[in-house]
Amino acid sequence: MGRRNSTNVPDFILMGLTDSEEVWLVLFHLFLLIYLVTVLGNTGMILIIRLDLQLHTPMYFFLSHLSFLDLSYSSVITPKTLENLIASTKHISFGGCFARMYFFMLLCATKCFLLSAMAYDRYVAICNPLQYPVIMSPFLCRCLITASYLIGVFDSCITVLAIYTLHFCNSNVIHHFFCDIIPILTLSCTDTHEVVSLEFLIFILAGSTLVVSLITIGVSYASILSTILKINSTSGKQRAFSTCASHLLGVTIFYGTMIFTCLKPRSSYSLGKDQVASVFYTIVIPMLNPLIYSLRIKEVKKAVIRFLKKKESIIHVR
Repeated sequence: MGRRNSTNVPDFILMGLTDSEEVWLVLFHLFLLIYLVTVLGNTGMILIIRLDLQLHTPMYFFLSHLSFLDLSYSSVITPKTLENLIASTKHISFGGCFARMYFFMLLCATKCFLLSAMAYDRYVAICNPLQYPVIMSPFLCRCLITASYLIGVFDSCITVLAIYTLHFCNSNVIHHFFCDIIPILTLSCTDTHEVVSLEFLIFILAGSTLVVSLITIGVSYASILSTILKINSTSGKQRAFSTCASHLLGVTIFYGTMIFTCLKPRSSYSLGKDQVASVFYTIVIPMLNPLIYSLRIKEVKKAVIRFLKKKESIIHVR
């Protein structure tokens, strides 16, 4: 805490995505539309899964938590981004900046391991269908979810506390639209050797999170592919593949942008390219996931239809 008291920066200024006021207005309306779709889509998925008893299965249990994570980490970033796009001042307090960084990292790390749990669920469903109800018990599902959140809390606490101890005594201008790690590190006036050591620690934590979750997903899908190839009928292969196609697409989109932005040193940071990638995985992807799963999974479509029919019948009765 003594080191923290030597910091002369009371707050930060988020420069955002562009200096053009005309572009600010366009981005505001675009991001607002995306955020509204994100809120409606993910909230709708959660409600449908909770209310429809036919969707009370492990896969949809994980999917409801995925929607919760997407909704939450989009809400950590997007509202402040929208505010800064129309506000004359773009200040964010020191504590507010680190609080948003903490929750964003927590939710992202949790999502990585949740996607791994979903891959394991698909592995059991396709490779061991007869044992599926026994293996994927409610107890195991709750344990996997709890472990995902605990790992997220651990990773985010270590990273944010380490960055919090740095000195910030010169510029307080963050050349980004949210409090991301690399733009924050570039502002520190702490000894270069200490910053490099901290950067290495963050790289190890982020890398281990991504690598462990990707290995789990890779091994699961390698086994799934091997099992699918052994199926004789074409229709059987199509049914097996359709059960994991949505998850595989979501994994590819999420990890593609995360690896591009996270697993590289501070020296190779590119403002333009990294901001575009950051917009994609912080604002756009949370909107895409409900669309990917609801459009590709027949059970979700049927559940939506059942829900709408119930609402329609209630209205007619009234």
